[in-house]
Amino acid sequence: MLGLFSDISNVVKILAVMIGAYLLGSIDVAILVTKIFTGKDIRTMGSGNAGFTNVMRSVGKLAGALTFIGDFLKCAIAVVLGGIVFSTMTSDTANAAEIAGYGKYLAGMCCFLGHIFPIYFKFKGGKGIVTMAALAAVINIYVFLISIATFIVTFLITKIVSISSILGSCMLVISTFLVTYFYNYKHLGAVSFEYVVTVSILTLAISATTIIKHKDNIKRLLKGEEKKLTLKKSKSTN
Repeated sequence: MLGLFSDISNVVKILAVMIGAYLLGSIDVAILVTKIFTGKDIRTMGSGNAGFTNVMRSVGKLAGALTFIGDFLKCAIAVVLGGIVFSTMTSDTANAAEIAGYGKYLAGMCCFLGHIFPIYFKFKGGKGIVTMAALAAVINIYVFLISIATFIVTFLITKIVSISSILGSCMLVISTFLVTYFYNYKHLGAVSFEYVVTVSILTLAISATTIIKHKDNIKRLLKGEEKKLTLKKSKSTN
């Protein structure tokens, strides 16, 4: 990937992808949807998190669903566009897919950061679970299925979104390395070892950031005070 920086035109494209993805990620759907539905700021309601779980609890199922879809789509769009832009940086068809992969991961990471630290909303956003899931879904369906299965199984057992998200995030890192190394690198020979290492590190950084954002949830989990998800709108926020 470092070889891409030898061409000034590539540097411009890389910066454009990073800035564009960040700005797209900064469109906080939870804040906008809640404002439309209630006229309030979701960050002053419920848990204070600008994410679909808090919107679902505090505003309602429809608002929560719209938030989920919006957060998923913005990252999916960023990832796809990142791949397209990066694919124009090389004429080597043998490496085109790998170069595009770098663009997808970089765009996804910047969109993720925009979601957590949105420039339009004083850098106070959500925790990035849905955007992280969108990144995996677009880039590697196997990684996505393993991670989402971990989330679903954990949620069915505990009914707690936070612990499901944390374990799903951890599995994202593990499955990214295992699938990329053993399937894409060793079995197919479609990517280089440098690619395996790079995307594993990027995924680790994303997952670690998500877990850190869940620090208050972790404290409540340790105390046995974390709430289970209910689909009934909270009366205290009406």
